[in-house]
Amino acid sequence: MRARLMWLCRHRAGTVRAAWRFPRHTALLALFAAGAACAQAPAPAPPSKACAAPVHRQFDFWIGRWDVFLPNGNKAGENVIESIADGCALLESWTGRGGVTGKSLNVHDARDGRWHQTWVDSSGGRLELAGTFGDGRMVLASTVGEIGKPGDRSVQRITWTPNPDGSVRQLWESSDDGGVTYRVAFDGRYVKRKE
Repeated sequence: MRARLMWLCRHRAGTVRAAWRFPRHTALLALFAAGAACAQAPAPAPPSKACAAPVHRQFDFWIGRWDVFLPNGNKAGENVIESIADGCALLESWTGRGGVTGKSLNVHDARDGRWHQTWVDSSGGRLELAGTFGDGRMVLASTVGEIGKPGDRSVQRITWTPNPDGSVRQLWESSDDGGVTYRVAFDGRYVKRKE
């Protein structure tokens, strides 16, 4: 009987159409029975909160709709950062002034205790970063030779710092000598978009 009631819940519209072949009171009775059965069906269990621990909220300061500016005040682009997968990850959607678009997926991995970012963009670029949150900022970096030719000593390091005014600074540094010295590749100030 229970299986029949569950079937009625899923196929309620079809049941009502089929019931119109019978006298009108039979159709109303079928509609009432289907509604009552659906009301008695158990609600699905709430999703688990696998990412409820505070460590999963460390990068939440980056969530939002942002205009991104260079140090000279020129607009570099727009970025939308959203929480996805029931709070287990952040999805970045970048649109640069020059037409380059890109996306990143950011997640904390409990196995190694680090944050990981995978970036891809419309120029064919890809970047894999990992790191931690500390001293009020998120620092993610690539490892030597991770991307490039054998013997490549390049390292990428990106630091996100939330500012007291609600803006966020993103400083991207690049090294060609395995992380001994760095040069600035990008310095952006994220300002919440006025909707």
